[in-house]
Amino acid sequence: MKLGTVDNKTRDGRLVVVNKEGTLFVEADVASNLQQALDDWDNIEPKLSRISEDLNSGKLQGISVSEAKFMAPLPRAYEWIDGSAYINHVVLVRKARGAEPPETLKTDPLVYQGGSGIMLGHEDDIRLADPAWGCDFESEVCVVLGDTPQGTTSDQASKYVKLVGILNDVSLRNLIPGELAKNFGFFNSKPATAFAPFFVTPDELGDDWLDGRLQLDLVTRYNGEIFGDPNAGPEMHFSFYELIAHIAKTRSFTAGTILGSGTISNEDRSKGSSCLAEKRMIEKIDEGTIKTPFMNYGDRVEIEMLDRNGVSIFGRISQKVVEA
Repeated sequence: MKLGTVDNKTRDGRLVVVNKEGTLFVEADVASNLQQALDDWDNIEPKLSRISEDLNSGKLQGISVSEAKFMAPLPRAYEWIDGSAYINHVVLVRKARGAEPPETLKTDPLVYQGGSGIMLGHEDDIRLADPAWGCDFESEVCVVLGDTPQGTTSDQASKYVKLVGILNDVSLRNLIPGELAKNFGFFNSKPATAFAPFFVTPDELGDDWLDGRLQLDLVTRYNGEIFGDPNAGPEMHFSFYELIAHIAKTRSFTAGTILGSGTISNEDRSKGSSCLAEKRMIEKIDEGTIKTPFMNYGDRVEIEMLDRNGVSIFGRISQKVVEA
């Protein structure tokens, strides 16, 4: 099942069900918005599934996706938590700012909590006040949780994953070192996050959703050129289930919490990168100098994941940097 949120001039938008191809949608009259559906998921999900079946079978006549403006599936979320589950990314980015990876790199997940009051849609601009801040994109996978109790283990976590999506976790790289030097975490260096227009239920992914990992390439295009297409599965050191167990160690989480994977990264350099910081560090290692600048006004990043038949699963993120 594929879900989205259409802009209806309210903060939370209107929940819609989208067909498998991502071309048609119908309004979901069983819940006004996605958060309402997540709050009563056990009752609402079967009704949404029936609508999805009818839309995909042709029993319902859908509206063209091109006729509506899609917001982030959750335009505002109760919590947005991002992990960093790809060790290759952690090592390279830490080197880029002259920091060593933590000793617990392979045993204790890295997570931070970002702002969730405003989530950007797939075509919303990246509003940058100062290019000197070092604007970077980060292509990631995420899951949306149902009500998740404290003490959830990795073996129990699968039942709390209700939806899967992709996102662009924008970072202001040149602000990060100064913030982390205060020993109090990210804040100004993490502006609003953008999401692809559709979330899907895990069953929609079939065998490509395996043990809490999505086993497909995440393609990033930068200014029209392929920048990277690493596979999101094999090198995700901590699965989503392990990330859930980690964050639930000391507290519970409400339905609608979004949990990110961190930047997708493979050791195989032929797969490219999912952020500029990685490429810059590789240039420094290989050539002794950084050649790739951070984003500037007019630059565009596009992020998309295709299934094995070439169909876009979540729709495409396409953002341009503009002056704030």
